[in-house]
Amino acid sequence: MGTKLLYLVRHGEANGDDKRSELTETGRHQAVLLGERLRGVPFTGIHHSPLARAAQTAEIVGEALPGVELSSSKLLDDCVPSSPERELLPPRFAAFLDTISPRELEEGPPQAAAALEYFARTSETDARELVISHNFVLGWFIRDALDAPSWRWMGLNQHNCALTVIRYAADGVRTLLTFNDVGHLPTDGAGQLPGRAPPLGS
Repeated sequence: MGTKLLYLVRHGEANGDDKRSELTETGRHQAVLLGERLRGVPFTGIHHSPLARAAQTAEIVGEALPGVELSSSKLLDDCVPSSPERELLPPRFAAFLDTISPRELEEGPPQAAAALEYFARTSETDARELVISHNFVLGWFIRDALDAPSWRWMGLNQHNCALTVIRYAADGVRTLLTFNDVGHLPTDGAGQLPGRAPPLGS
């Protein structure tokens, strides 16, 4: 068995968080800068959510990675990864879950579990894979790498086009190598990053 490096990226800034939202000009610029940051990394594949904002990010990043195949996966679609008991949660997280529809709370956890099973595993040989998805899904991967409680995907917020890397070793050990790296993204005069999402945005 080999070691897998899984590069996790949240899509660029979008003009909303519904199914139809697309990248803004800022989001496209973020994706270009991310592509430049990743140029030369020997990826074995780029996987992305089918939603437009993620697919557009993947296409732009892919232009800097010629020869690397892009593939869309419904497992990476935006979802609510778990539906924990409310009494286990900090009050603001419990209040947030109360805004989610019963259908989303039912359909999200099996999808998130399947995504983890498919992507967060070792491979026969050493591999590097890029996953471009959404805040909650990426938080679910990070929570798993940290062995954190099932609700802890909440609050593990990713900046648009930030870079997180998890190593899956042949012996099964998961290591969070970098989290929410924004070194390739510009800041404004006050040192703030543009495109930052609300605390529980997707």
